[in-house]
Amino acid sequence: MDYNEQYAASIDNPEAYWAEQANNIAWYKAPQTILTTTDWGTHSWYADGELNTCYLAVDHQVEQGRGEQVALYYDSPVTNTKEAITFNDLQGRVSRFAGALRNLGVEKGDTVVIYMPMIPEAAVAMLACARLGAVHSVVFGGFAPHELAIRIDDAKPKVILTASCGIEFDKQIAYKPLVDRAIELAEHTPLHTLVCQRPMLKAELDPSRDLDWYQAQEGVEPAECVPVKGSDPLYILYTSGTTGQPKGIVRDNGGYAVALRFALNNVYGMEAGDVWWGASDIGWVVGHSFIVYGPLMGGCSAIFYEGKPIKTPDAGAFWRIIEEYKVNSMFCAPTAFRAVRKEDPEGALAKQYDLGSLRRVMVAGEKLDSSTYQWLSDLLQVPVVDHWWQTETGWPVTAPMMGWDNPSAPRLGSTNKPIPGYDIQVLDGDGEPVAAGEAGNICIKLPLPPGVAWSIWNNNDRFVSSYLSTFPGYYHTGDGGHKDADNYVYITGRTDDVINVSGHRLSTGEMEEVVSAHAAVAECAVIGIADELKGQVPVGLIVLKGGVEIDETQLEQELVAMVREQVGALACFRRAVVVQRLPKTRSGKILRAILRKIAAQESYTTPSTIDDESILGEIEDKIKAVGIA
Repeated sequence: MDYNEQYAASIDNPEAYWAEQANNIAWYKAPQTILTTTDWGTHSWYADGELNTCYLAVDHQVEQGRGEQVALYYDSPVTNTKEAITFNDLQGRVSRFAGALRNLGVEKGDTVVIYMPMIPEAAVAMLACARLGAVHSVVFGGFAPHELAIRIDDAKPKVILTASCGIEFDKQIAYKPLVDRAIELAEHTPLHTLVCQRPMLKAELDPSRDLDWYQAQEGVEPAECVPVKGSDPLYILYTSGTTGQPKGIVRDNGGYAVALRFALNNVYGMEAGDVWWGASDIGWVVGHSFIVYGPLMGGCSAIFYEGKPIKTPDAGAFWRIIEEYKVNSMFCAPTAFRAVRKEDPEGALAKQYDLGSLRRVMVAGEKLDSSTYQWLSDLLQVPVVDHWWQTETGWPVTAPMMGWDNPSAPRLGSTNKPIPGYDIQVLDGDGEPVAAGEAGNICIKLPLPPGVAWSIWNNNDRFVSSYLSTFPGYYHTGDGGHKDADNYVYITGRTDDVINVSGHRLSTGEMEEVVSAHAAVAECAVIGIADELKGQVPVGLIVLKGGVEIDETQLEQELVAMVREQVGALACFRRAVVVQRLPKTRSGKILRAILRKIAAQESYTTPSTIDDESILGEIEDKIKAVGIA
């Protein structure tokens, strides 16, 4: 397919374009109304079509003759457990569990909160909810009780699904006490909690409310798929870092199914029978779209991995998975590869495995610096494909179309061209388009394509105020960047990752790109701190590669020289501080806003999404010791 023709068709007549794409999924009743405008100004796709997402992901695959094909490869190095679950087996597990939920009163339209680690039962839980037409809300396992409680109060689930524990490296995290405390804190009380007892840690069950996962399934009648409308919600996913009233992104059934099938085949170039690995967690949007629903709906075998990129047992964990399951393509955040590189700078562990099955690596979630890109590309000798999307979009916004002939060539620093359906414009503060190469606000002209969120759970007004009101007629992504003359998109970071140095607006992301290219640097964060003379000046926080020894003063001098040469003296980059590690969310994003507050000696609230809050104290101590704060 020709990109220019397809993209133009999707922008010139989106309704006709996505009507054609809708033919690629198995509807119970094909939609007659393709595009609908909501009362609050967003757009719904395929509202009157009838389908079931679980049917598409499981039953339809069995009907297509893939029953004995592996649907999920479960691999858990932290428990030394492996399992190959066929589509036939998955259908049995999901229909039985859906029957158990139905016996507990869960019906179409009810909500269910899932608070689980990366075990197969978590995928079964999601699919079982979809089978019944119930709306699931997966909350990342290990969230503090307060954060779980506010999500319970917002979603008002009939049932909570959990496990006795999760595992972080060699540490067991008991989930049941966290769930119990969250229910105490919440105003809404679910009818039941179903607990999957793991052998390494058993939870105490309260007989008045708690049920054993497998006992609840004994003797139940398996449930068939319940038809739902295309506009009916499939799930709620709360965006990371929410405080107070949470922001529950709502994903519909119809548009999501069409978008995921389109993305799997056309963006990622995957076909039925291929082996796909989304190296993420079901608590995040990647886990929903490209661990569970997308690969299964496309007839792929998906990797369901419970572990980390390092220390499970070493930094060769990813390469073992690729060899063992003959992975054809994987998706991962750059931060995971930076962690691997830090532990194994020469990539020696990768050379111990046969990676011949791997066709490409897709990266997103954070900026892909050129140093990490080059390291991966040289090591794996396959295309390393940067692309960009958000929790709100649910599937990629910019990427080369790897399933088409002649996908757009990569360009350093760019996440490639807009995918069909996304009319990306770069606007200035007044909402006017800027010239090619000029920085501004990355926005998407309405209507948004299928699969993109079009509301916040029970709060349409908040969706409008958060995303649609700043630039009327556009969805405001919150990211800044520019497009070049060939329509390649360059994301420089969130719009608050821009600092003002003596009246010059400079991207900290651009400086990070330069700093990360130093041979000693594993990863970095550049933040702006207050300066009486210049308003703000940048400071780099640097994590060294494993085994590297370098004088910190010498490193600082070298980095200052690099930024001066490649960005310019106007950047005023003069400080680089070596730290042991950077604070990140559990999905791997560096918490730059917190770093800015620490450097400014401002009070802050530890975000619920942080992976290890002890890092914040380390950063505070180091910044004070070197005289920045």
